[in-house]
Amino acid sequence: MRLAAGRRVIAVVKADGYGHGAVAVARALAAAAVGGLATWSVGEASALRDAGIAVPLLVLSGVRGADEADEVVGRGLSAVLHDAQGGAALAAAAKRAGRPASVHVEVDTGMRRMGVPFAQAGEFIAAVARDPALALDGVMTHLARADESDLAPTRDQLREFAQLISALRGRGVVPGSVHAANSAALVAQDLLAGEGPPQDAVRPGILLYGAQPSSQRSAALRPVMSLRAPVVAVRRIRSGEAVGYAALYRAPADTQIATLALGYADGVPIAASGRGSVWLAGARRPIAGRVSMDYLGVDVGDAPVEVGDVAVVFGCEVAGGPVVLPVEEAAQSAGTLPYELLVRVGARVRRELHGSV
Repeated sequence: MRLAAGRRVIAVVKADGYGHGAVAVARALAAAAVGGLATWSVGEASALRDAGIAVPLLVLSGVRGADEADEVVGRGLSAVLHDAQGGAALAAAAKRAGRPASVHVEVDTGMRRMGVPFAQAGEFIAAVARDPALALDGVMTHLARADESDLAPTRDQLREFAQLISALRGRGVVPGSVHAANSAALVAQDLLAGEGPPQDAVRPGILLYGAQPSSQRSAALRPVMSLRAPVVAVRRIRSGEAVGYAALYRAPADTQIATLALGYADGVPIAASGRGSVWLAGARRPIAGRVSMDYLGVDVGDAPVEVGDVAVVFGCEVAGGPVVLPVEEAAQSAGTLPYELLVRVGARVRRELHGSV
């Protein structure tokens, strides 16, 4: 990956590979020789091991209790430490297994969500490094605002992280792999050469799937996922007639409504009602009325639309073809983020793989 600039890529495949299918994505990334994969949970990582994925796997959420700790050690996973309880559970599991548990310590430099508080991190990491039951294989932080136009808060986080890494090395603690850069930071390339510590690894997520991580800056990407739905009914309605639940849409003129077999159970946000559009019959067509669980209506005017035609909710009409409706625009019209649109594509939506993921 060019943006990684030679750093080890720890590719994030959580949430079923951002909705794309974690096993298929993991196989493609393993074939591309990434340096490792990151999941959110132990269960996600174990499913990849069961599918034959042998590359290093990092569990970002850490462990909850003895059973998960035993699974991490038994399956040769690495787990992120956020607190002393996770460290104790993994150390105990390592002693039961007779081999050390691989850990990365997350330091909270500003996300204020998970991770060891910055003021306590130096002593915590030094203690982990001294524990023979634990193998300190990395120290990481998570950037909260790298997708914003103002990168000053992100630079503050990186400066704190750099201070910590320098202090650790000053006391003889080898931090292992050092990583902070997410997708948004990789697009803002100067962050990697700025105030932060030298990072030998990066953790791209949504960037891998061809969606922009920031509305403020962009990279040359091609989307991996396209979401399409068949037309299952077409009917003519008169001016003023209502469409869908609660009569939220009334036709401004005589028109046609095409019904698509896709709804909020499949991942189309109900917030797209009356705001979003799809690509159908060579143009963007507005969503008419409320998105329902299984269907959504589209006002197609007098376009020659027939049952069996396929609409694009986002992405391309055909694999490898031009993008007709970017996921970023579909997300914006629904008042959400591309991340959410990708991960909420439902299990009943049939997946088709074309080429490499």
